[in-house]
Amino acid sequence: MASIEHVAVEAADPTAAESFYSTVFGLDSEVRPRLSEAPTTGFRGFTLSLVVPQPATVNGFINAALDAGATTLKPAAKSLWGYGGAVRAPDGTICTVASSTKKDTGPASREIDEIVLQLGVADVAASKRFYVERGFAVAKSYGRKYVQFAEPASPIKLALYKHRDLAKVAGVSPDGSGSHRLVLGSDAGPFTDPDGFTWEATAP
Repeated sequence: MASIEHVAVEAADPTAAESFYSTVFGLDSEVRPRLSEAPTTGFRGFTLSLVVPQPATVNGFINAALDAGATTLKPAAKSLWGYGGAVRAPDGTICTVASSTKKDTGPASREIDEIVLQLGVADVAASKRFYVERGFAVAKSYGRKYVQFAEPASPIKLALYKHRDLAKVAGVSPDGSGSHRLVLGSDAGPFTDPDGFTWEATAP
């Protein structure tokens, strides 16, 4: 079963980006910034999403991100599905933090239940087939709207969202061009998917 080992966020200042993800979210090995000045504008087509236990934890992570230079895209708030918000990291990556519960059950912590990399794609069904053919196992599937893959040993889960719908969730315009500024490290790589997301092979 295929899995994601890490994501390489491409940034003009990888040292600053590495400090941001480590200090704010504690993502030392999962997110590995690297140098890139490839042209990119608008929505890059993906979000790095953290699923956490409760609203207090959401607020703690988002406040820490803002203190470290991130900007607000969606203020943390209650919704039909829970509680969450979205920020843009200093390197341009969109990060969402959410909880499925709307009430706190204890003091805030830095616990993360899941890290989910959500890719915005043109055709969810076609991309689902593409990834299944490369060894990814489907955990959740909602028609042509959303798919999440699962590998228990993987630190990062992969999900596919309709491009426009993912931009709406993130609170940004769906328009964008140029590089995704993202490379995914996996035992399934190397390849480039139908939407131009690049994967590289990791050591066995």
